[in-house]
Amino acid sequence: MASAPAAGLDRADYVTAPCGTRWPLRYIVHSRARRLRLACDPARGEFRLTVPPRMAPRKALAWADDHRDWAREQAGKAGGPRRFDLADPLRFRGRDLAIAWHPDSPRRPHLDGDTLSLGGPREAAARRVERWLKEQARDVMTRETHDYADRAGLACEKVSIGDARSRWGSCSARRSIRYNWRLIMAPDFVRRATVSHEVAHLAHLDHSRRFHALHAELFEGDPAAARAWLRDHGQGLKSLRFD
Repeated sequence: MASAPAAGLDRADYVTAPCGTRWPLRYIVHSRARRLRLACDPARGEFRLTVPPRMAPRKALAWADDHRDWAREQAGKAGGPRRFDLADPLRFRGRDLAIAWHPDSPRRPHLDGDTLSLGGPREAAARRVERWLKEQARDVMTRETHDYADRAGLACEKVSIGDARSRWGSCSARRSIRYNWRLIMAPDFVRRATVSHEVAHLAHLDHSRRFHALHAELFEGDPAAARAWLRDHGQGLKSLRFD
């Protein structure tokens, strides 16, 4: 790896290309970080190294270098950013949809079986597909969140979606849950494992035995299988670009 960054390193600075790849490493000092974290961001074509505020840069970079095999594996899985093309199948809830585009069709996408139809200018069609996916993600995961919360006798104040680089879901102490909208492209059992995980955090903001017991009670399946699916395919979902 390259030499340690200068003392004045900013949270937005690139410092090196790890593991002999061409992907840059973004060095981020986070005031609330308690440990080192290395994440792959395929949409931006970079790795992100999050560092506690008082850690020496040389020590942090040496730790990242020790994870070079993992980084190569993640880079290989993601393959860099991929731009969605209307000729490609669209992943939706674990199955492939064919895109039927015609300039005279209604602009708003319409799902009919395994075909998503839409019209309007072709150059903006991919963006409309992305908006449709986000709408589906918000509707489906909001409904599932409240269903799981009702079963557990819990209340969720707010459900929202985003495009977090590392997390698939998060739950705050204010009883607000946020999901990565790209989960709507994954199989249903993967998405539901994440939703039930975050709902369990409404009762336990930790990963204690009580949390895992509640998660197992809510989720009708094997959370380990869902985690394995995201490890194998999650970076591919995050690398997909619609612009």
